[in-house]
Amino acid sequence: MKNLTLVLTILALIATACSNNKPKEKTVEKAAEVQRTQAYLGLKDGGEWKWVTKNNGNEQWEYQGGEFHPVNELKVDEKHTDHSFDIQFEGPGWESDKVGYRIYLDWRNAIDIFGKKTESPVLHKVGLDGFDSYHEVSDWGVDVLKVGSSLGIGSVAFWDGEKAIRVEKTDSLYSKVESGADKSKVTVNYYGWEINDIKTTLQSTLEIEAGSYLTKYTLKLSEALPNLASGIVKHDGAEVQVFTDIKDGWTCLATFGVQTLQEDKLGMCVFVKTDQLLEVTEDKYSDVVVMKPENNELTYYFGAAWEQDASAVTSMEEFKALLTEQAKYIQ
Repeated sequence: MKNLTLVLTILALIATACSNNKPKEKTVEKAAEVQRTQAYLGLKDGGEWKWVTKNNGNEQWEYQGGEFHPVNELKVDEKHTDHSFDIQFEGPGWESDKVGYRIYLDWRNAIDIFGKKTESPVLHKVGLDGFDSYHEVSDWGVDVLKVGSSLGIGSVAFWDGEKAIRVEKTDSLYSKVESGADKSKVTVNYYGWEINDIKTTLQSTLEIEAGSYLTKYTLKLSEALPNLASGIVKHDGAEVQVFTDIKDGWTCLATFGVQTLQEDKLGMCVFVKTDQLLEVTEDKYSDVVVMKPENNELTYYFGAAWEQDASAVTSMEEFKALLTEQAKYIQ
């Protein structure tokens, strides 16, 4: 009996040792997906529309009271115009970890720039307390560009031979946002754009990728329209260059200089396909590129880099070097 007990004890010890020597299964923890891009659209509810007289004497509808909340899409209210206060920062915004943009969903239909000092998504928090807040430099960044009557950065327009006319007269507007960790998209559809004695529907998408300062702008027209245009707001003292050696098959209009609301340095650019470029010109407010759509479609890119963002650009040479690296995002 003692021998049997001894044998069983030895076998148990061997089994335990073998068990301890088995390779442990590796526990694979899925890394949390890092959000590096965002598309955002905020709309107010809980308030009411009121007919008001603005400080400049204009009479218009204004949305008073209520709070902003995120929406995925909206058909723009017929009462909406500039400074109606019903849409957070006046239209949809999109951002990467490098830069942010917004487009006005009103008669201006121009694109503005949010300079960023952080890689984190910020647009969902911008402008919750009103329009003035994002014109003041904060920890995340600031609205760096004064658009006025210009094309801002990369806005779509029609060239009438003397000036660029933004998408001003439309029957209605629709917008949609789609956010992803590495790529985000804004859709803006302009129904019944009236221009050059033509009425056409313009479908547009604006896309940005993680790591990119550039936005891809894709346009589709229901009716043929020649001489589509884009460009960059003019600023006194800004250097203007046209580059054809950054990306094969593409021409880049670039500006650089002290041209922000904060009086510091900013670079802006528009990349167009060289075989669709009709001319590089200017009007009173903007440096302009005029383009020829193919099969009623057109794609171009635009972008900006601010001396206070991660690029820390301080000259046209540095800006061109950045664009040469960023050209990998142009397809």
